Amino acid sequence: MALCRLFLYVVTLLLVAIPAGASQSLEIGQGAVKLKHFPVEYFVDGSQSLDYESVRLEPFETTTSTATLGNRAPVAWYRISLQNTSASDQSLFLHLPKAYHVRSIDIIEERSASLVNNLSIDLNNAEAHPTIYKGTLVYPFVLPGGQSTVLYVRSHAYSHQWFSLGIYDEEHSRHELVGSHLDIALMVGMMLALVFYNSLLYFATSKKENIFYSLYLISGLVWIALSYGLVAKAFSAYGDAIFMLNLSIISMPIFLLLFMMAIFETREYYRTENRVLQAMLVPLIVAFVYGLFDITAVLKFSDNLAALVMLVTFSVSLSLLRKGHPLVKFFLVGHTFFLIFNGIAVMYYKGMVTPNYINSHGVGIGIILEALTLAFIISYRIKLLEDIRSKQDELKRQASTDPLTRLYNRRHFMAEGEYLLAKAKESGESLSVIALDIDHFKLVNDTHGHNVGDLVLVEVASTFRKLSRDRDLVARFGGEEFLILLPGADLDEAFGCAERIRAAVESLAIAASENVVVRVTVSLGVVQVNPTLETLEDAVNRTDQLLYEAKAAGRNRVSGFYN
Repeated sequence: MALCRLFLYVVTLLLVAIPAGASQSLEIGQGAVKLKHFPVEYFVDGSQSLDYESVRLEPFETTTSTATLGNRAPVAWYRISLQNTSASDQSLFLHLPKAYHVRSIDIIEERSASLVNNLSIDLNNAEAHPTIYKGTLVYPFVLPGGQSTVLYVRSHAYSHQWFSLGIYDEEHSRHELVGSHLDIALMVGMMLALVFYNSLLYFATSKKENIFYSLYLISGLVWIALSYGLVAKAFSAYGDAIFMLNLSIISMPIFLLLFMMAIFETREYYRTENRVLQAMLVPLIVAFVYGLFDITAVLKFSDNLAALVMLVTFSVSLSLLRKGHPLVKFFLVGHTFFLIFNGIAVMYYKGMVTPNYINSHGVGIGIILEALTLAFIISYRIKLLEDIRSKQDELKRQASTDPLTRLYNRRHFMAEGEYLLAKAKESGESLSVIALDIDHFKLVNDTHGHNVGDLVLVEVASTFRKLSRDRDLVARFGGEEFLILLPGADLDEAFGCAERIRAAVESLAIAASENVVVRVTVSLGVVQVNPTLETLEDAVNRTDQLLYEAKAAGRNRVSGFYN
């Protein structure tokens, strides 16, 4: 019996002295200490209420210093065993670089099965805490020479439990703290530039897809800056209020769906796909509103919601591709990248894959790649619209111009002329009309042929264009007759313009062939319009009468009359 009591006593001492399931200690000697990747142990506290004394006796499992436990471990304990193999004390620093995304952290320092120090931090009140530096918790401790120390870290996360631990000496600790988030800053900077660009596009085009895309970008950059520590590093902001910004992970797909509906015009042309996208909006909006009251609960099923959004958007995109939408192939490229990297990230958050840069930054990488593709789609759509507008403008130009001389035709002259007449009547500005006719043009056609006649028309029209102002309306009215409407010109100014045109045409030498030069003259009639008393047609008729008077008086002259 005495032997039994002695055996039980020894076993009890061992259970108290040695934590259950303890792993082999990390040996630290005299050299530099820079530990980023090393084995640690973890225990998930499902009750969320166990204290240090209870937890130290629980069975711990082995993982690495950079790992994720998913969304089913809101409270987890991590244990690191350290052995100082040198005779001198070591001053070290435990880093938790992702402390910014948890509710609270407790650190317990144990030596020889006894508590020697502890630290408890509520991230809601951590802005001025001496151990928190721009989102990183830095816990200083001393490792006595030749002794072992066990560190317990209790992490109370909001939703997903992912963590990273590092152990450094003083020099390397400083280096880690001054390390920058250049990659995250670059992501955010690119997205801010795209937001600014699309805001300008919205003011220029009033297209709602630019607004939806900008809001999608803003949601994405907020989530990236928050999740990857840029908010904490730049503003030293943590806790419940900042954690609410994680709602951007819900608003982002909302604006993506709205963007798809706008850019693909599903409401007008693809009713089935539009109804599917609208149906997907409902749970997202419900989740967003619910998240205003309980963001933690929403984030626990956000992974599943994200997977559903991916499935719906990809299915709709394939449907639109089969129906021949010209833009959806580009969307599918960017969205495929988004799906791949988000799928990797979802597995990382659920603790299904080994942590590395790609896995932990999957959402950010996916957002950036898709954002760039969506920017290309917007630019490409603008190009398509510009091409369509250009073709429409070309058709309008063809409908309003004479194909031979490239001057306006009669229909355009009368329509635009009525507008200029109304404008002159309103402003009191002068307005004049010149009618021109090529003298003996039928003789040119009969003598040299219609090809030469066309050449004469082109050369004479070019002269009219050169000697008129940009604001003047020059038109071929029919055959060899032309009209010029001169806004802001009274009779004297119009008469002077007509005389310059007459002299210029008279001096023209039009080469019909190597040995044949054709010369022509024009007769012109000029009137100043009275906008309050006559229509444009009345003014044109008066100008024609003066033109015939010029021809009857011997041609190659200007006849003018003021009403």
